[in-house]
Amino acid sequence: MSTSWTTVTSPVGALRVSTDGRAVIAVEFEPHGPATGRRDDDQPVLCAAAAQLQEYFAGQRREFDLPLAPRGTEFQRRVWQALRAIPYGQTATYGQVASRLGLNPATTSRAVGRANGSNPLPVLVPCHRVIGANGTLTGFAGGLPRKQWLLDLEAARLF
Repeated sequence: MSTSWTTVTSPVGALRVSTDGRAVIAVEFEPHGPATGRRDDDQPVLCAAAAQLQEYFAGQRREFDLPLAPRGTEFQRRVWQALRAIPYGQTATYGQVASRLGLNPATTSRAVGRANGSNPLPVLVPCHRVIGANGTLTGFAGGLPRKQWLLDLEAARLF
């Protein structure tokens, strides 16, 4: 199946959003790597994703209603699904995510962290809401300034 993509302008830089034609399969922060597939700014899934991302950044959307098909292992997909359960404006630690999956945080927090770090759908699957056990910001594919910006956006829109 062929892929297509579009670029969405956002306050955290241009996002490249990709689809397989049925679901969103990737969101990439700039600088983007080489594009695969073709640019298609009129593809319906991409148009819906662009509109919902714009609403999120404008503080008008707290949850995304898009077909998502992240590519990864079964464990990674379980972690990414657990990330979607972290409420808007809240955070969870890697250990808390492990516990929610019925795993022992002492032995699986790092594996959860690796899965979190390989999330191909940042923002849509809110990996930015996961923080270190001591409450500090930890790795984020888009960089810690973007992670802080996303957390600040959500905190400012809670009331």
